[in-house]
Amino acid sequence: MNENPEHKLSTIDALHEALESDNRETAKIFIASLHPSEIADILESVPSREREDLWGLIDVEIEGDVLAHMQDAVRAEFLEHLRPDEVIDATKDLEADDVADILQDLPEDIAGTILQSMDEQNRLRLSSILTYPEDTAGGLMNVDVVAIRADVPLDVVARYLRLLGTIPEKTDNIMVVDRKNKYLGVLPLAELLIRDQDTKVSQWMEEEPYVFVDTQTTEVAKVFEQRDLVSAAVVDKNGFLLGRITVDDVVDVIQKEAEQAVRSMAGLSGEEMFSPIMASTKRRAIWLGINLLTAFLGAWVIGRFEDTIQQLVALAILMPVVAGMGGIAGSQTLTIAIRGIALGQIAKTNIKPLLIKELSIGILNGIFWSSIVAMVVILWFGQLSLGVIIGASMIINLVIAALAGATIPIILKRYGIDPAIAGGVILTTVTDVVGFVTFLGLATIFLLR
Repeated sequence: MNENPEHKLSTIDALHEALESDNRETAKIFIASLHPSEIADILESVPSREREDLWGLIDVEIEGDVLAHMQDAVRAEFLEHLRPDEVIDATKDLEADDVADILQDLPEDIAGTILQSMDEQNRLRLSSILTYPEDTAGGLMNVDVVAIRADVPLDVVARYLRLLGTIPEKTDNIMVVDRKNKYLGVLPLAELLIRDQDTKVSQWMEEEPYVFVDTQTTEVAKVFEQRDLVSAAVVDKNGFLLGRITVDDVVDVIQKEAEQAVRSMAGLSGEEMFSPIMASTKRRAIWLGINLLTAFLGAWVIGRFEDTIQQLVALAILMPVVAGMGGIAGSQTLTIAIRGIALGQIAKTNIKPLLIKELSIGILNGIFWSSIVAMVVILWFGQLSLGVIIGASMIINLVIAALAGATIPIILKRYGIDPAIAGGVILTTVTDVVGFVTFLGLATIFLLR
């Protein structure tokens, strides 16, 4: 279901207002009208405190579906506060692959307790999935498969399906195997309905592509894209049928890969909009450290031409450090904000918490990295005052960069300008100007008076 981002924004605002006014009944009605995937999106779009309030309003019957649609980081946050019996109740009606995803976010002892609570059939199904890495076809597959032999008539297949009473969701084909469960192909459901019931499966089966159980999920996605598949069999190295993968699982893989690519460009892998401040600070600090190394490289190159610089040589050498650190800090915040806008996660009511979070991260990273830079500068040039000035400049620039990175996309969007295109250009200008003015201004005041 493609949700209109404008509709999502209005829903977020309405829920926020209902919670602020303590009108939980109204909020519960809003929640009840949404699909589990929409509820998951809403939970990802609000700060942690509001997430807890909203979770208490969700119907117990759909809690499992909501967990299954959540991003890994947000789901792990909820699972930390759920008892094993609550997880069992929430996941009892989910498909095995979705339950496996949830169990992988739990501590081993709790996951083991949940497995032991299941009946033998479901426990075996889950155990078979959990034995494979999450990023492989085995970790992605569902073992709930309807399989038939090639030498039986279609009417026997029809009676078998009626005896089952139900078939797995998104079943477009029935898997065909031999007596040893070796994969042979598929029987499309359409063929079962329209063909002579006295004919055998082998006459109408098709050779559909399959994937090996250890195939990487990225390769699985390529197979589905190239062959326009709705489902595909998963086999072991000997060709024996283990399970199947459906297109909804592949869409999830593609979406995660796209988000990961965007985040990786700014060093924000695994971070969502309202991640805990300290966790986000540590994650971004790594990328800032990498950028610091490149900034000092630029400073060293400029320093090779210090004979051509007549005044304030040290300042000229160190200017790229201040500007560069501000630029990368701002781009991290910019990426989070642009993604939030694209997914309809930023509304009027959550702008303030977002700004507070980003300013807090800017202050913490500013204090940490300015201290390191100040010490390096003092050792390099032997001037305490110069180290203090560049440290103060970096703190100011990182805070301004965080503020600019969060607000620029919002302002651009309001005026109908694509923040993904223009945001980076404006942000670079802001961080460079602020960095140079702050650094050189403080130096002029305290070093040249």
